[in-house]
Amino acid sequence: MIRSMTAYASAETASPAGNLACELRTVNHRYLEISPRMPDELRAHEGTLRERIAARLSRGKVDATVRLRSEARLAGDGLQLDSVLLAHLEELANGLGNRFPGMTTQFTELLRFPGVLQQADVDPEAMQAALLQVLDEALDALTATREREGDKLGQIIAGRLDAIETIVVDVRQWVPEIRAALRARLEARLADMRQPMEPGRLEQELVLQVTRIDVDEELDRLATHVAEARRVLKLAEPVGRRLDFLMQEFNREANTLGSKSVDARTTNAAVELKVLIEQMREQVQNIE
Repeated sequence: MIRSMTAYASAETASPAGNLACELRTVNHRYLEISPRMPDELRAHEGTLRERIAARLSRGKVDATVRLRSEARLAGDGLQLDSVLLAHLEELANGLGNRFPGMTTQFTELLRFPGVLQQADVDPEAMQAALLQVLDEALDALTATREREGDKLGQIIAGRLDAIETIVVDVRQWVPEIRAALRARLEARLADMRQPMEPGRLEQELVLQVTRIDVDEELDRLATHVAEARRVLKLAEPVGRRLDFLMQEFNREANTLGSKSVDARTTNAAVELKVLIEQMREQVQNIE
């Protein structure tokens, strides 16, 4: 199954330090580029996050945003008060109050004093486990979205391959008529010559002209590329680079077919081929 490189997914879970959320956004890119955004408390786990994403995705620009929202309460859960320090600050405030009667002390100001509020230690392994859990959930949703989009892209490409195959069949049917018309034109041209025609001249000229316009090899290669593209679309691995290479090969054969054309039908066929190939190439650029 092919995958698109464009998708979005998010997930949330509870962690020892609060609610943990992860958002993943991916767009097409030639290689895998991971850009994580995470709070300082989780920065130590950035390497692990990169490794987990790289194990699941092979191409695309990935924006990974991790948010941590603390839900700690003063009742011994996460945040704790240093009662000794708070009592000492209270004594100082009362003593200064006698010297400065207009001075007031707010409770929130006391909480801002360094050391009054203390964050309870969080087990790093537990935080990493929570981070990987929410990341895996987001990656699962992201992969499902990429596969759904990839299925649509595969259908579009398969339709273009069918159209290319039809053109190849049509051109094969036209080739005998084109050769016969070429022989007729050549006979008429030689007949108009006033000088006597050398023995075998018609056959020599005909062989030369037919060789120049021979497109059997290009048609065979186009048919081979169609079969290969259909095979690649069924692979269970990333196929974007393979398809991109095939698009170059398709385009080369279409250009050669157009350069050899001596008939309006084959000229139009070459143009239509290039249109179909360009449509496929645009879709392939978004395939992992």
